[in-house]
Amino acid sequence: MAKLKRSERIAALVKLLADRPGYLWSLSQFAERFATAKSTISDDLSLVKAVLDQEGLGTIRTYPGVAGGVTYEPRVTEAAAWQLAEELATQLRDPQRILPGGFVYMTDLLFSPTWAERLGALFATRFRGEEPDLVATVETKGIPLGLMTARALGRPLVLLRRDSRVTEGPSVSITYVSGSSQRIATMSVPRRAVPQGARVLLVDDFMKGGGTARGMMDLMREVGARVVGLGVMIATAEPARKLVEDYFAVAVLEGVDTVRRQVRVRPSLGR
Repeated sequence: MAKLKRSERIAALVKLLADRPGYLWSLSQFAERFATAKSTISDDLSLVKAVLDQEGLGTIRTYPGVAGGVTYEPRVTEAAAWQLAEELATQLRDPQRILPGGFVYMTDLLFSPTWAERLGALFATRFRGEEPDLVATVETKGIPLGLMTARALGRPLVLLRRDSRVTEGPSVSITYVSGSSQRIATMSVPRRAVPQGARVLLVDDFMKGGGTARGMMDLMREVGARVVGLGVMIATAEPARKLVEDYFAVAVLEGVDTVRRQVRVRPSLGR
């Protein structure tokens, strides 16, 4: 491989770091790849970090020591977070999204790689300080959000299923009551997917009464894990008292008027 100019080397460094958020790169890996001294790589990374911090595009975190290195952490500034929440609310206000029964169509947003990545970075920024070991979500609409959150954190994603799968080995299952429909449902997780004492970040797409979220929390407690946060894309304003007390919602759905064809939704970035 031909020796790169500094500008070319920095472009390659940014690409490698951004492609694997949370991955611990050693300076030796970069030095060998680009056939240059570790001190030169260190200078390059300092420049990249300064620009990312200045533009609010994330940061480079350095870990000293023999086993140390550098990682890239996607971050969303407060201003960018509110802009994202407002954009989401604007999208959801479109009267064309109203479905029979007063439901709001949002599947296109949930399965959009761009929206999922942006929301995942927001959840990662909000909960990174809680140092989660893994991210968990319930099938199926929460998968894109959970996966992109896990990617931004550099952590694995665990899928909580409605039923257990033989191919995943022994599982732990619980029954819970849906907060909105008051129906009895089942949720399970493979035992080996969640280590004892793991710190778990829960992510979901929608929350009304909080029954599913409470079920997720109860299941994590059943396997000996600790829930360190709950992030949802949309929470409803009613019922005001939900089955979970502490959660982070990007937007709040206040109501749907099927006669006037209006969706009342506002940005939140909180409960």
